[in-house]
Amino acid sequence: MKRSLAAPLLCALLAASVAHAEDKVLNLYTARHYQTDEALYNNFTKATGIKINRIEGKEDALLERIRSEGENSPADVFITVDASRLAKADAAGVFAPVKSETLASRIPANLRTDTWFAFSTRARVIVYNKANVKAEQVQNYEDLANPALKGKVCTRSGSHPYNLSLGAAMIQHLGVEKTEAWAKGIVANFAREPKGGDTDQIRAVAAGECGVAIANSYYVARLINSDKPEDKQVMEAVGVVWPNQKGVGTHINVSGGGMLKHAPHKASAVAFLEYLASDEAQRYFADGNNEWPVVQSVKVSNPALERLGSFKADALPVGKLADTVAEAQKAYDRAGYR
Repeated sequence: MKRSLAAPLLCALLAASVAHAEDKVLNLYTARHYQTDEALYNNFTKATGIKINRIEGKEDALLERIRSEGENSPADVFITVDASRLAKADAAGVFAPVKSETLASRIPANLRTDTWFAFSTRARVIVYNKANVKAEQVQNYEDLANPALKGKVCTRSGSHPYNLSLGAAMIQHLGVEKTEAWAKGIVANFAREPKGGDTDQIRAVAAGECGVAIANSYYVARLINSDKPEDKQVMEAVGVVWPNQKGVGTHINVSGGGMLKHAPHKASAVAFLEYLASDEAQRYFADGNNEWPVVQSVKVSNPALERLGSFKADALPVGKLADTVAEAQKAYDRAGYR
């Protein structure tokens, strides 16, 4: 009798041990490629004992991998940048709803959905050459289409998600026709064909190749924080404007993620998402990568962000950007903004 009871008991204990070991693992698929995030992951492991197995890649490739792996996917959490990319993953049905009082109370409603959450924000700012463009000429995104700026506007590709999300937001506020007309105006004002990333646009403005450009705020902050003489010269030559402050506010985008539908370690996944909303992690997004925390009570200490100052952000729910991204792409295509 004792032997017959001992065997099931031993099996139960072993099973519990295995389950406990599994709970101490998190398989993360991430399209964030910032070296500073390494400390963020290490801090999570130190705090929880949960080991992170990380796979990095391009957004589309990771999403396709998750979809093709299906029920056998080892991935617990998917993280990427840009709300439209997160919404694309959501539309593909890869995320699972997460009920968490921590996430619901700490992350503002316009920066989360039922299935994915923003953990940091970045703003789409206007950068201008102080020698040949006046700040009052570029107070709004709409101003970039003003014929007075003909031959002075530089941007990265219109098909890049950062610009598509801006276009999607403008459609929400202005409608398709006005957004398309705006895009045509920008194309007419190009100093050169779109090329390069946001930092390239800032440098081109400083060099006088362009008079004005659009860039994500954390690229500006990186240059402000840089000790390189050439970067200091760049920032001496340019000014930064928070667009649309008298209207809807400056367009913001996000970095975020969610738990996957077939996550084998759901408890670890929720713990990780909640950790990203903690004061420690939120400060790290700001101090480590020059992004703003989504938790409004968190205080940061970043000279570049302090120098950029405060601003009114567009309160449009980031989950709604996906509703008009496809329309933005079509409007850009018709305008020749590629």
